[in-house]
Formats: sequence, C-alpha cells, structure tokens
Amino acid sequence: MDALLSIVLAMLFFCAHGQKPAPYPATQNGTPAWFVDVAPQAGLTLRNTNGSTTTKQYILESTGSGVAIIDYDRDGWPDIVLVNGQGLQTTPGTSAPTSHLFHNNHDGTFTDVTAATGFNVSGWGQGVCVGDYDNDGYDDLYITAYGHNHLLHNDAGKHFTEVSTASNAAGSGKEWGTGCAFVDFDRDGKLDIAIANYVHFDLSKTPKPGTEAGCMWKGAPVMCGPRGLPFAPNTLLHNMGNGRFEDVTTSAGFAKTGGHYCLGVTTLDYNEDGWPDIYMACDSTPSILYRNNHDGTFTDVAAEAGVAYNEDGREQAGMGSTAADYNGDGHLDLFKTNFSDDTATLYHANGDGTFRDDTSQAGLATNSDALGWGTMFLDADNDGWPDLLVVNGHVYPEVDSAELGSHFKERRLFYRNTGNGTFQDLSKQAGPGLTEPLSGRGLAIADFWNDGRLSAVVNNLSDRPMLLVNQARSANHWLGLKLVGTQSNRDAIGARVEVRGTLAGKPHVWVDEVRSGSSYNSSSDLRLHFGLGTEAVLQSLTVRWPNGVREKFSVPVTDHMLTITEGSGMKAEREER
Repeated sequence: MDALLSIVLAMLFFCAHGQKPAPYPATQNGTPAWFVDVAPQAGLTLRNTNGSTTTKQYILESTGSGVAIIDYDRDGWPDIVLVNGQGLQTTPGTSAPTSHLFHNNHDGTFTDVTAATGFNVSGWGQGVCVGDYDNDGYDDLYITAYGHNHLLHNDAGKHFTEVSTASNAAGSGKEWGTGCAFVDFDRDGKLDIAIANYVHFDLSKTPKPGTEAGCMWKGAPVMCGPRGLPFAPNTLLHNMGNGRFEDVTTSAGFAKTGGHYCLGVTTLDYNEDGWPDIYMACDSTPSILYRNNHDGTFTDVAAEAGVAYNEDGREQAGMGSTAADYNGDGHLDLFKTNFSDDTATLYHANGDGTFRDDTSQAGLATNSDALGWGTMFLDADNDGWPDLLVVNGHVYPEVDSAELGSHFKERRLFYRNTGNGTFQDLSKQAGPGLTEPLSGRGLAIADFWNDGRLSAVVNNLSDRPMLLVNQARSANHWLGLKLVGTQSNRDAIGARVEVRGTLAGKPHVWVDEVRSGSSYNSSSDLRLHFGLGTEAVLQSLTVRWPNGVREKFSVPVTDHMLTITEGSGMKAEREER
C-alpha cells in the first residue's frame, strides 16, 4: 500500500468512528486563545489529596501529582488519568485515595471508570508516563511514587493489571520517584523507562519547619528540603522483552549524576544524531542532559551544552520542562519552569548540539513572583508558531500569612508566540480559565475532540482539577498525526517528524518528536499536532522512525487526524547505527 493511500484510509477511519460536532464550540473572542475551565460539567471533579489542605509540614505534601493522556481503549478519543497522593494519617473506616481513570464520552464529558477497569492505584503518587511497553497495541502506564512505583498493563482496553513486582519495575521503595518517560534508548524496538528521583525521604527523621537553617525561607519557618535532605539517584530500566525490566542505572551511567534533586523529564534528540537523549529539570541544583552514547550508556553534558544553568551561570530550582521548535529553524528548543523569585528559562537550540539562554530576548523574563510547574508548548491558535502554557503554585502556604511577596495559589500563564522569536504575555486576556488562583502542578495537553483545538488538563495540589478548553475561533489550518511503529516500538516514541510547506507565503519547516512524559510529572497526547496557519497545502512529510529509518509521505488533506504506519512510505536514507 503506498503512502498516499495509507494516509487516506487512516483519515477515513477517524471519520467513520463517530466523529461528532465538537463540544464547547469556539466563539469569537478577539484573542488567539480563550481558555475556559469546563472540568465540573465534563465530570472531572476528583479532588487531589496531598497531605494537609491548609498546612504543609513536610516537602512530601508540596510536590503534587501529574496527569496523563491515554487512549486506553483505542477508540480514537483521548482519555485522562489523574494521579493522586494520600494523607499523612489515615482515617479509620475510610478508603485510601487512589489515582483515577476517566473515559472520554466523545460529547464533552468523561466517565470515571477507575473501578470498572481495575485501575486501583493507591499510595503517594507523583508522576505518570504512557507507553506500550510490550507492543501489544494498547498503551500502558507507569506511575511514580513516594515508595514503590507502579507499572499498569493495559489488558486490551478493558482492564488494567498491576505488574510492577512481576516485571521488576517497582523499584526499591526507597527512592522518591517524580518524573518519568518511556523511551527506547537502545533502539531495539522495546520501550525502556527513565525515572527522575527527588530525595531519600524518611518522615521520622525529617526536621519540623523552622527547626534548622534549611527550614527557613525569607525569615519564616517552613518545611525542610530539598537542601539538607539526602539525594536520590535517577533510575533507568531496560526492557528485556519478556515482560521484565532490568535496572541498568549503574551500567548506563545514571548513577554518576549524584547530587541532584530531579523532577521533570523531557526526552529529545538534542544533537540530532538519531538517538534519544534525556533532559531532567532539577530542584536547587544544575539540570541534567543525558547524552545517549549509542552503546547503552549516557553522559551528562548539560553544562557543556548550555542547559545546566541560566545565562548568569547560576543553578536554578527547576520543576517542569517541555521541548518544541518555537522559532521554526528546524531544531528543538527547551523551556524550563523554576521557583519563585526567578524566571522560567528558554534555551534556544543553536543547531550544533548546544543551547543559549534566550529568556530575556524572547520576552519571558517576567512573572518572577510565580512558581512554575507543569508547562507545554502548544499552538493554541494554529498559526504555525508554538505558544507556551504554564501552571503555577507555591509550596509554602506561609507566603500568604507572612506576606512574603508571593501567593500559595497562583494564576496560570499563557505566552503567545509572535513568530519573530519573542513571546507576548496574554495571561490576563486569554480567558477566565487562566485567572482563578489555584496551586497547579501537573499539566498535559490533547486534542480531546479531534477538531484541531488543543485543550489542557491541570492537576491542582490538594484541590480540584481543571479542563481548560480553548474557545477562541480560528480559521487557521492544522494537522494531527498518530504514528504507528512496526519495526520500531509501536507508539513510535522517539520518532522525529519534519513537515515542509509555506507559512505566511514563506518556506517553513515544522519539527517535533513523539515523546512520553515531559511537562511536570505528566504525559500528554502521543499524537503530534501542527498548526499550519492559513496555508492548506504541504510539500512533504518526513518521518525518522526510532530505529533510524527515514520515510517520506505526501499529505493529501489537512484539518484532520491522520495515522501513519512505519513501512508504508517511500524509503529515504538510513542513518548509521
């Protein structure tokens, strides 16, 4: 079957499977984005549990939980996972909080199918990532935690089975897992798991607020950490292909990166050599960029690549991260959120395996009072230029009572990409969904109704979630892509897509990669989304599959969600292994 026919049939598949008018229709709002929180009417009412709702005695209560987008039943409509924590004390006669799975009903609402699918994951959940680790066609889930982690096998879209112990993926229980990502680091067609770990935390040995030097902030007694608490090494699990994983943390070089408190994980091929690399945002310490050495090992090159510190050579308190080609030069850039009294950081890719801090030049050295967590690039108005969405919230409730210059609950930020290398802060003009103060943590994005509009799910600390739907009308075109691996891993995680065409009458290239994880402890839709502006004709689409094979495809239509299968295109050159 040739590439054109393959794509057309994929398009017809989506049309035949009950495509309905999108709920929450777009309206004329006069702005590129108008985000409205529709979580209550959509049925997303689960309140997050993370210790006390009023005070935070321990750092464990402050980091919050992630959110994942997964089409668990393969009906073409993205579903939602909200990770949950727990309380410091259990109340007799009450059930422990669990993470929850919500099924997309195709009409703007979601149904809680946690019990029906056996999705019974309790414990102090943190991060989550999506990937089909056994290549059976159904996406699985990995949930990190304070304690043992959880690998949930998807049983043909009907049920989830916890296989953490049987698969050797639970961990020791001593590490505090935060961000994670499925990644085929050795390009053998099987998804491995990279896990960021925060601290070794022992509740019985952790000092109370204000009792030590590291438990004060701006003169106020606050919870202790991460400084002063013991570091936890990051973890790398290698998929052995028999349903089990082996811990290769030491042999792969992950154990060499001690002395870090790591949180968010973003995979990207930063040096464009065809092998996936791993970026970790770290709190109060330099960030890590694990360069893939092609032999099963990694080397931290963050300092020499220019992404360990900010432009002043200062380490920051990194939380979340995201990657995209924000300026259309064909290279993936990085954006990282940080603690308050600092700015977020935009690292511009120079195209030679190095980055420069362009935060100020891009107009993003603002909102220094905000404490950023989840963040994603997304083309909100489909004009061809990826915008930025950031969720915020402080870790110290004391910032309100002690009037320390910040707020525990904060608004979300939306930066519009102007197309000339700069961003415009439209946070106060982009809808009521951005302005209500909440303490945000996890953030994931998806085109929930396959209509070309990206929405966002936010998991708020000790509070209700948000479903932010963009209701601004746009006449711009778009292209959605679902990649299916045959020789590579089935989700095609690690595949790099390059689309060529014209934007505003000029030649333009769009580049992105399929990735699991990213943001803060979250995992967005594995399908790629490209805003195309007013142009409706594209010249070419090239996929470099995770195993290095390159194929070219024609794009017969836009404004649709298309499926591209490995092996159905025109072969191009193969990169050397």
